[in-house]
Amino acid sequence: MTLLAYEATRDIAVAPKPIQTPVAPAVGVALTKPRPIVVPILRAGLGMLEGMSRLLPSAEVGFLGLQRDEQTLQAITYANRLPEDLAGRQCYVLDPMLATGGTLIASIEYLFERGARTVTCICLLAAPEGIEAVQQSVSRRGEVRIVTAAIDDGLTSKAYITPGLGDAGDRLYGVV
Repeated sequence: MTLLAYEATRDIAVAPKPIQTPVAPAVGVALTKPRPIVVPILRAGLGMLEGMSRLLPSAEVGFLGLQRDEQTLQAITYANRLPEDLAGRQCYVLDPMLATGGTLIASIEYLFERGARTVTCICLLAAPEGIEAVQQSVSRRGEVRIVTAAIDDGLTSKAYITPGLGDAGDRLYGVV
């Protein structure tokens, strides 16, 4: 996750900051205000938070609980711990699996409704159908980037990534 976080934050907004080293003054960089916000999608996204926090220890963390209805494949929101105003904030959504795109689209739209205009989605594994759905649905509303470690072959008839890893939350919390 730390390697993906590095790639995802490549364009993070920073400003020059004078510092004093043990040897001489120098100019480093610091995150600009407002601070970026990291939004893990509960529950599986929590497993990605530590790796992201290593790179952005001063970022604010918000939480969004979304789950996929297995019958309709639509995302259902069950929890929200986000600031009301996200204007000017760089938002990083952590969701390990991008299958149909429904959960990620719902989370991006939720962030856009609160004023965000820059959203970077970090996924461990993605299906081409999910990437396409996100690009078609939300990219016209603001800047959306997807950073993923791998793109698998596609989806099964039940909308699971194939060959895939199974349910990321179940694997993380030892249910399987």
